[in-house]
Amino acid sequence: MSDDKVIPLTKDSRTQARPLTLKDVSLASGVSEMTVSRVLRNRGDVSDATREKVLRAAKELGYVPNRIAGALASNQVNLVAVIIPSLSNMVFPEVLTGISEVLDETPLQSVVGVTNYLPEKEEQVLFQMLSWRPSGVIIAGIEHSDASRAMLAASGIPVVEIMDTDGECIDSVVGISHRRAGREMAAQIARYGYRRIGFLGTKMPMDHRARKRFEGFTEALAKEGIEVAAQEFYDGGSSLAKGRELTECILTRCPDLDFIYYSNDMIGAGGLLYLLDKGIDVPGQIGLAGFNGSELLDGISVKLATMDAGRRETGRKAAEIVLERNEEGNGAEHRRVELTPQIQFGDTLRRKGH
Repeated sequence: MSDDKVIPLTKDSRTQARPLTLKDVSLASGVSEMTVSRVLRNRGDVSDATREKVLRAAKELGYVPNRIAGALASNQVNLVAVIIPSLSNMVFPEVLTGISEVLDETPLQSVVGVTNYLPEKEEQVLFQMLSWRPSGVIIAGIEHSDASRAMLAASGIPVVEIMDTDGECIDSVVGISHRRAGREMAAQIARYGYRRIGFLGTKMPMDHRARKRFEGFTEALAKEGIEVAAQEFYDGGSSLAKGRELTECILTRCPDLDFIYYSNDMIGAGGLLYLLDKGIDVPGQIGLAGFNGSELLDGISVKLATMDAGRRETGRKAAEIVLERNEEGNGAEHRRVELTPQIQFGDTLRRKGH
């Protein structure tokens, strides 16, 4: 039997449970509750000395404003709902960084929801986040279920769809054309004389952006009289190990391939490492290209050819639109911002004359 004793907490032995209020900060700082409110909401004309006094008192007290209570009058809170398919994919943290860079110096704060590429999960996340009456929504992609589109269209707040411009947006949109990205990469591959081309990508049916890149890629090759000679698709997340495994598999089936196009840089880097380990000349014997322009792979001695989709800039532009719409109200225009994907040739895509 345990000798532990349960000692009930008395009123004097536990932390004071009453939540702090504006009045507490007012008393501690020696200024009116109205002035405290202005300082904490970063509104109104308040002297620097008074502002510093209020902020110091709030910090010492550990006061946290009740944003929900403060939002009752405006029917809105200073949160921006950011809805993305994945946090494990290295693409999306860069988007979040861009959003934070813009919102950090404003009253708005981002809160993230993850959908795992599932339309039904997106509906659930949207329902929960919109119930908090955020000041805006930034959501990945332009393909949504009917229910999600209805919620976004009826929300009455700024909605910015990001990372894809191939289609009709609900409100505002920021990103690249993935079909264009696929076409431009195919044009460069054909231009440098590659003809036996393989493709490695994900099976995920809800990754519409990867699908559109592949469609643009095959369309552009067809105009050059080239067909994709071999394809491999995989389930689950991307990894270096997956790239190595798939590259070995596709080359075992089609050893005469002279180029492999990967749907993202992570599996592309895995393929590159496999080929280097096998002593295969890249790009002399076989060329490679990925997609994303990820800085995480800069440490590899041979730099993978890729395409920068401007993820950080996408996040920044989206946050700027939400901020602008909140400041200007309904008078602000809906925006369509299409960024230009940039090819980075690296060391794995031959240039003419090299």
